[in-house]
Amino acid sequence: MNNINMNKALMEMQQLAAKTQLNPVQTMDKIDSSSPQDFTQMLQTAISNVNEAQKHAGVLKKSFEVGDPSVDLPQVMLASQKAGVAFEAMIQVRNKLLQAYKDVMSMPV
Repeated sequence: MNNINMNKALMEMQQLAAKTQLNPVQTMDKIDSSSPQDFTQMLQTAISNVNEAQKHAGVLKKSFEVGDPSVDLPQVMLASQKAGVAFEAMIQVRNKLLQAYKDVMSMPV
């Protein structure tokens, strides 16, 4: 790799890092903590946020594949990783809820 390509890649990575610092991933960004909510509503909001992240990553992937000049590879990869991390977190929450349910059901009355 020549020096010009390395400098360009470094600049793109720095720009991408600056963008992510300004707009961090928040999987529960639509939840207003000032008003009381029930658990079901919070869980549904979290699931819809994960779904939106996956849809956004899919749209970016399709746009990149068809050659949209406004979408670059680091942007696609970052959106894909964000969606993956959000999905994994949702799976972990589901596993903990299922384990708690099993523990409660196995308690003697």
